Amino acid sequence: MGRIWRWIGIALIASGLSDVAIAGVMIAGMAHFASLIIAFSSSGLLLVMVALSLSRSLRDLPDALVDVPEPVEVGPSEEDTTIMARLDALVEEGRLYLDPDLTLSRLARRLGLPVKTLSIAINRVTGENVSRYINARRIQAACAALEAGESVTEAMLSAGFNTKSNFNREFLRITGKTPRAFLG
Repeated sequence: MGRIWRWIGIALIASGLSDVAIAGVMIAGMAHFASLIIAFSSSGLLLVMVALSLSRSLRDLPDALVDVPEPVEVGPSEEDTTIMARLDALVEEGRLYLDPDLTLSRLARRLGLPVKTLSIAINRVTGENVSRYINARRIQAACAALEAGESVTEAMLSAGFNTKSNFNREFLRITGKTPRAFLG
């Protein structure tokens, strides 16, 4: 195995030297030699790589060194669940989702957590990012506003959305209907 790594190192050095040679002929004004250097160095390096891939040393490796392990799905931890319970309480208690300027940073600061920790907890527990988490709450508020007789625009603004396109997209994603179809 050490021999293979040595050859890989030599191939990488040769690749670097060919780049230096190309730069040298370009500086010397002999650009027509650059294509020859590229052709010979590429062919040579390809031959070395083929020889290495056919090497008996690679075929004799134990399976544990050749197989790539399956990625492990990481579910929510107890800490993630606790963080989400605190976040749910904070968001509902203060109806923070109605604030159109709400950010992950502000939520994390209110909870006294690093932004990344909060983001990971939301993702692991809900399977969604913070925007979708907040937008789901906003759509619930918009549905209640529509049912109370508000217009689509009034419901959109009162629920914390800034743009109609985002509101319509999220409304359709969450309810399966457009806001107008929801009213009908």
